[in-house]
Amino acid sequence: MLREGLFKPLREGRVLLAALVATVVLTALFPVVAGHFGLTLLDAVADPTEARALIEGLTREQRQAHAWITGTLDVAYPLAYGALFLGATLRFFPGQGALLAIPILVGVPADFLEGLVQILALTGQADWLAAKAVLTPVKGGAFVYGAVLALLGVALRGWRGRAKAP
Repeated sequence: MLREGLFKPLREGRVLLAALVATVVLTALFPVVAGHFGLTLLDAVADPTEARALIEGLTREQRQAHAWITGTLDVAYPLAYGALFLGATLRFFPGQGALLAIPILVGVPADFLEGLVQILALTGQADWLAAKAVLTPVKGGAFVYGAVLALLGVALRGWRGRAKAP
């Protein structure tokens, strides 16, 4: 059975708030930074052929900027949203949280691997873009799942709180 002991600190209110702030700030930074360099980011492109075409259309400077964005913001981002979604799941679904968190625990490493694949392609080191056909949907699906679960947990906590009020 998956144990939540290692992740127990993520359930704390201050940790969840910090993860929420980091997630929101990083989410807002992506379009700002990408816009500054005139980039369409590869993160939403699952089709390897489309990803290759997007990379071929970038200048050398844009490829370098994209690689830096992927190696910085896109490393911090899964850590932030992973902490938020995992912590919220463990906090709001005691007992089942560890089991419910499995897709999140799969999605975060998929995001890291997708970033590695992108950096290798953007820097001309290797073309493993075929992996994006699996990694991008897994990452995206786990993100949506985690966000829905976190929001559902907050809603249920609020509803349970109202039901107990006189």
